[in-house]
Amino acid sequence: MGFFEKLFSKKEKEGYEHGLQKTKEGFFFKIAKAVVGKSTVDAAVLDSLEEALITADVGVATTIKIIDRIEKRVAREKYLNTEAINIVLQEEIEALLNDSPTGYSFAAELPTKPYVILVVGVNGVGKTTTIGKLANNFKAAGKSVLLGAADTFRAAATEQLTIWSERVDVPIVKQDMGSDPAAVAFDTVQSAIARGSDIVLIDTAGRLHNKTHLMDELGKIKRVIQKLIPDAPHEVLLVLDGSTGQNALEQAKHFTAATEVSALAITKLDGTAKGGIVLAIADQFNIPVKFIGVGEQMDDLLIFNKHEFVATLFGSEK
Repeated sequence: MGFFEKLFSKKEKEGYEHGLQKTKEGFFFKIAKAVVGKSTVDAAVLDSLEEALITADVGVATTIKIIDRIEKRVAREKYLNTEAINIVLQEEIEALLNDSPTGYSFAAELPTKPYVILVVGVNGVGKTTTIGKLANNFKAAGKSVLLGAADTFRAAATEQLTIWSERVDVPIVKQDMGSDPAAVAFDTVQSAIARGSDIVLIDTAGRLHNKTHLMDELGKIKRVIQKLIPDAPHEVLLVLDGSTGQNALEQAKHFTAATEVSALAITKLDGTAKGGIVLAIADQFNIPVKFIGVGEQMDDLLIFNKHEFVATLFGSEK
């Protein structure tokens, strides 16, 4: 089984249904309202669909792209009734998510060891919680995990990560508040090599006051890590709070400009109807969404599957 291949379990399906309930209700209601009572897909229906998608936090740019695709389908297929519009809409939304992995396995063979994941994101998005959940999943899959507390500017960050390390029962490398984040990252990777760890998860400072500052700090962390492992970090995971809607897009713009983000985790989707933002982020940044967070418990981090995500939004078994 490859690094991005796995079967989708019944438990994971239930996780999507429960975790995306609020988004599903809001999204599906808006789409259904746009086509109710209509017999054909005409300009008025497309206008209603456009409004429904935008208000569902899919975003203007991504919405326009989706509507354009549907218009072309209508022109090509000549007659498209409203009963078929949900299926067409699902297909076109999935087409926008083609660059997202269709699955992932925590138990799969790693491309290299230790596999270093640098986790970035602003304070309050659920970054530390996501790291804890990742650690739990990797450990449950038989991997040895080491945490690095390189967010040394906020005392609570190290404390929170320490709590997660104890909760999951994995080791952590940390220093005093105010220590050089790059030094913590270096010590973490050095320790991982000595321990023979499989996975290294490094937390970073969640400040966005200055893009240059952020770029310099992340650049320094990357350089010191590469003294030990030339091709590290192997992954830069950006954590975004899905409940903030369009603000999450702005955060993604800052971080993708500051560092080479290679994957996304979108959190707090269980408490919001703004899950449509996942579509906008995945489309506009061409970066795979790898995980979605749907709660505070250790098993409330779901592997992102575009087919299951879109089908859940539409209440479909497709």
